[in-house]
Amino acid sequence: MAGFLQQIVVGLGAGAIYASLALALVLIYRFTGIVNFAQGELAMFSAYVAWQFMAVGVPFWAALVLALAVSFVGGMLIERVIIRPVEGAPELTVVIVTVGLFIFVNAVAGWIWSFLIKDFPNPFPSGAIEAGGLTVGFATLGVFVVVGVVMGLLYLLFQHTKIGLGMRAVSANPDSARLVGIRVGWTLALGWGLAATVGAVSGVLVAPLLFLEPNMMGGVLIYAFAAATLGGFDSPIGAVVGGLIVGVAETLAGAYVSAIGPDLKVGVPLVIILGVLLLRPQGLFGRAVVERA
Repeated sequence: MAGFLQQIVVGLGAGAIYASLALALVLIYRFTGIVNFAQGELAMFSAYVAWQFMAVGVPFWAALVLALAVSFVGGMLIERVIIRPVEGAPELTVVIVTVGLFIFVNAVAGWIWSFLIKDFPNPFPSGAIEAGGLTVGFATLGVFVVVGVVMGLLYLLFQHTKIGLGMRAVSANPDSARLVGIRVGWTLALGWGLAATVGAVSGVLVAPLLFLEPNMMGGVLIYAFAAATLGGFDSPIGAVVGGLIVGVAETLAGAYVSAIGPDLKVGVPLVIILGVLLLRPQGLFGRAVVERA
């Protein structure tokens, strides 16, 4: 029993990281209706930016703040320069643009920093807490705290600030928001900047667990898509809950299903995505879309 509970703890730690990237996917989808296939690469690029600041002597937390600022500005620029020209275009066009952005950011990161693996420092202590036969690493606890802080800040932003209320209005009905004086274009850019910032947190959390290299977020993005699909692409809370469920599911499957094992765990999120799309396309917390003829 203790081993089973230990696997759940490990899965929750992984799921919290998936949830952080799923949050970024959900934020962009809520504001623009776009599924951003480049979100993982943007997170990877942000991790490299943080690493570069640390390489010149900036302390970790200061480097993180600077990387988040760069990510926010970069997200806004991407919306204004790349996404805005195809606004209102067919969905396939937008998908192709985000896939192209995926390839471009990956190539630029490799061009600037090379494709050689780099070590990324872990800001959390290496010890662990043992209680009741369970071992919870300080790194896992740190991930939970960071994701919880991000969720709390997003809640305060959307519920108790004028900017957040404006962003919610644009998400609900851009035309009505424009009529009451909200600058929809800049609000959408802010949404992209915010999503890039949240994604940057995910990249910095993943980099110490894996080695820093341009392809490190590929697998994480699949899990994040599964988390967002399961929780609902229009629900930030759903993204977090979905991430935790996906993390636990793939950990338990890898540990206890012999046909899967550690090598085929990546198939678990694909099965989850397929199952949700077939049984409940809006996800656990999403809203079903009803169209009148």
